Amino acid sequence: MKLRGRTTTPDKRRGRTLSPGARGAKPLTHHGPLQYLQWMRRYIAFHNRRHPRRLGAPEVEQFLTHLAVDRKVSAATQNQALQALLFLYRHVLAIELPWLDNVTRASSARRLPLVLSRDEVRALLSQLQGTSWLVANLLYGSGLRLMEALRLRVKDLALGSRVCDPRLRSRKRHDSR
Repeated sequence: MKLRGRTTTPDKRRGRTLSPGARGAKPLTHHGPLQYLQWMRRYIAFHNRRHPRRLGAPEVEQFLTHLAVDRKVSAATQNQALQALLFLYRHVLAIELPWLDNVTRASSARRLPLVLSRDEVRALLSQLQGTSWLVANLLYGSGLRLMEALRLRVKDLALGSRVCDPRLRSRKRHDSR
């Protein structure tokens, strides 16, 4: 199979390639076929250009563990590689792999949301003055985004109904057309 001008046959001496099956079958995900072909190529290269038919679940587990431990890829990258290899074995080679239990999974980044208590917000707002205090109060009290608060005009306020809507301006312009 051709990939960026290079021929990537797993075993040139025997003339076997994956290109007819790999190019003919379409991956069922949002990742393009080129991404899957690149993962197949990396997998074959990792196992010294051996044909995937001669490899099995232990080799897939070894490759995925190598990605997580040695290459330190993200969990999403490791999952993409796994899906590409499952696609290779199921749809291209028509081989069903047993469940892969011995794979060291890449750790996903843990992002904890930062939520301030009311006392912490009060202490923070007490340190601000002037325009900064006004913008910070708008952000906290109304849920506006930063640029919405900075672009806020008197026209955006409906004082009778106690509503602050930065989109009022664009809605009024749109309605008047």
